[in-house]
Amino acid sequence: MGLTTFNGVPVHVLLVHAVVVLVPLTALALLACALWPAVLRRFGLALPLLALVSLGFVPLTTDAGEWLAEHVRESALVERHTELGDGLLPWAVGLFVLAAVLGWAAWRPDRSPVWLSVVARQPTDRTAVRVRAAVVALAVLLGTGAVVQVYRIGDSGAQATWQGVSTATTNGAGRLNG
Repeated sequence: MGLTTFNGVPVHVLLVHAVVVLVPLTALALLACALWPAVLRRFGLALPLLALVSLGFVPLTTDAGEWLAEHVRESALVERHTELGDGLLPWAVGLFVLAAVLGWAAWRPDRSPVWLSVVARQPTDRTAVRVRAAVVALAVLLGTGAVVQVYRIGDSGAQATWQGVSTATTNGAGRLNG
């Protein structure tokens, strides 16, 4: 087990913010780089670096979440959140792999395979257009899957945490009355 708490707060609730920001940001950057060669050349190795950082936060957050799940009351909502959380890693790996491939193509176009070097410039022949279309389709698929999974995980976590709280009333000091 890694980090569990920081200053009395479960680390999971802190780390989850990095995942919620970085994974969709990576998906958006990946799509922009797949669509526009000029953006890809500008990003260069920053794209796979961003994807690697995003990927790194996923198991850290999941690990901290598993620790937290052991320290809260067991419920079907917590179990669902945990199961959904475990499903983000394959999407983050996919984002990283495609980002690494595109980053390599932009950084070393002279040493990339011919089929891959077309992603770093505007394609002109049919084969190059097909390769670009496949890369864009894969970026859309991976990006959409990752963002949807982040949303589903966040929604299930919010439900597990806050179900029943919204019906509570607050006293004059803004504190919840149970």
